[in-house]
Amino acid sequence: MNIVMGGAGGMIGQALSQAFQEDGADIHRLVRPSSDKGRQDRTVAWDPEQGTIDAAKLEGKDAVVHLGGESLVSGYWSEARKKRIRDSRVKSTELLGKTLAGLQNPPKTFVCASAIGFYDQHANTKLDETAPSGKGFLADVCSDWEAATRDAANAGIRVVNARIGIVLTPKGGALAKMLTPFKMGVGGRLGSGRQGMSWIALTDVVRALQFCVHHGSLSGPVNLTAPNPVDNREFTRILGKVLHRPTLFPVPGFAIRLAMGEMGRALLLSGAQILPTKLNQAGFQFQSAELESALIHELGH
Repeated sequence: MNIVMGGAGGMIGQALSQAFQEDGADIHRLVRPSSDKGRQDRTVAWDPEQGTIDAAKLEGKDAVVHLGGESLVSGYWSEARKKRIRDSRVKSTELLGKTLAGLQNPPKTFVCASAIGFYDQHANTKLDETAPSGKGFLADVCSDWEAATRDAANAGIRVVNARIGIVLTPKGGALAKMLTPFKMGVGGRLGSGRQGMSWIALTDVVRALQFCVHHGSLSGPVNLTAPNPVDNREFTRILGKVLHRPTLFPVPGFAIRLAMGEMGRALLLSGAQILPTKLNQAGFQFQSAELESALIHELGH
């Protein structure tokens, strides 16, 4: 199987590339000219900012998986940074979607990352793929991101918008940032602790993305979250239990808002409980369906 990947160097992308290669697939990485250090026959040159891509190298491939996008958590959300967050997702996806739609022999499948930020982060009920979009910066970005795949879908390519939850791995993301204070015994809930945390183990993210590539009945939005979301209070309790550390030091909401502004409000003090209804209906089996077992597995405890 020949798979083109965007974002292959990221946390999820590296793990997914390895898993595909272990299954015998050939991975062709989308790379900017300045970062092209791999084999020329295993790369596809592109520049989303300039709107250029080597379209010929996409002809005849089996699938495209796009995971690219600037990190949400690496800096304060200034207006310039918010523009980069949006453009890095939407422009690159638009370029891929339009290019795939114009090929003579396009890939049959286009799996593009999205996020559970699409949903209303203050919902008091559990949500699945049938729920409408929320309001605010993250919801708008996710809506535009998914809309950017429409050209490919209209051309008859099967498109999956993988709405990825909070990925659990010590290698990066939210869990990696939480480990230091928790291991020092100064961890605690964030704000009220009532905000939802729709998590998924890195191992299951990789397996679910592979499932989306291979399972032809899946299309449109697909939630990549474990079937048992929790709130922040429960997440805090279980993480402390797994690490054998107390969780007696809550972080007040006002302190998060003061220190981190809009980013803190959106990522730390808000959150919905999201269900993977489509994955469940398609027969996907989670290796880590419960939070405690997922943390034990990912942290090696």
